[in-house]
Amino acid sequence: MAEEPRGPLLELLRRPGNARCADCGAPDPDWASYTLGVFICLSCSGIHRNIPQVSKVKSVRLDTWEEAQVEFMASHGNDAARATYESQVPSFHYRPTFADCHLLREQWIRAKYERQEFTNPDRQEPYSAGYREGFLWKRGRDNGQFLSRKFVLTEREGALKYFNRNDAKEPKAVMKIEHLNATFQPAKIGHPHGLQITYLRDNSTRNIFIYHEDGKEMVHWFNALRAARFHYLQVAFPGACDTDLVPKLTRNYLKEGYMEKTGPKDAFARGEVFIGSRESGYTVLDRLPPSTQGHHWPHGITIVTPERRFLLACETESEQRAWLDAFRKVVDRPMLPQEYAVEAHFKHKP
Repeated sequence: MAEEPRGPLLELLRRPGNARCADCGAPDPDWASYTLGVFICLSCSGIHRNIPQVSKVKSVRLDTWEEAQVEFMASHGNDAARATYESQVPSFHYRPTFADCHLLREQWIRAKYERQEFTNPDRQEPYSAGYREGFLWKRGRDNGQFLSRKFVLTEREGALKYFNRNDAKEPKAVMKIEHLNATFQPAKIGHPHGLQITYLRDNSTRNIFIYHEDGKEMVHWFNALRAARFHYLQVAFPGACDTDLVPKLTRNYLKEGYMEKTGPKDAFARGEVFIGSRESGYTVLDRLPPSTQGHHWPHGITIVTPERRFLLACETESEQRAWLDAFRKVVDRPMLPQEYAVEAHFKHKP
């Protein structure tokens, strides 16, 4: 047995591309797949262990390495693996990070190495065909009980539909791709595969909560929705490049929680506020006007839009800071072309 090759392994971690997990981008990976030749983080190593027919893992610092295994790692590495296993990832396909839920990271790893979807485009058909139908568990609005419902996604009609009965001719709801968002919310939904879909109905934001027992199926639905959104935006904004459109396919929430709303009484339920960029007349203040009344929580926030001001209050100073940070991330970046269309929609709400 040659001398312990841990030193050469640590040197490999300093090579370009190897300093972050090959699968989720987490910094300082401490594990490696010695059959795939990639350096990965502890969390992703656990997923690799569940596909032993494809990937076998070791700790870079704690396990014993054979010289041939180190040589294999040296001849491969994260950049080489991406060039192979991610060579044909569709622009719309979600690439998870270490901040994403376990399901997204697991199915990304399985898609890359086990199913090899991104080296064989014909295996992408479940989410790239432009049409998908199947049964998902949907949470009831009144009692919170999950019931099986038929869902149909059709790019041709630009809609996601679901039906209350298998033999129903008309859908219970039609969600236009134009105004649809999807984000995984396992904790909120109470299932590891839980997906929240947000859409517009009668000029108000609505939500449905769904899941599928098979994680692969749920992620395929998610990417099918992203594909439909991507193709819609390509037509709606022909001058925009893919790098501008991809962040708009689905969006995770920057912040979620409760605030008091005070200020002028609305004649109808607003439900939502569009926040644009500072250059377009939007800003956020860390206080309320001195004359403000009708709020119990002491830490105020004023959202200034070109049309009016929205007055909100937080229970704690830490919550106020967190909300202010989230709002400022939005107003500090320029608006994209498609966001002006969304802004116009909000301005012309009845």
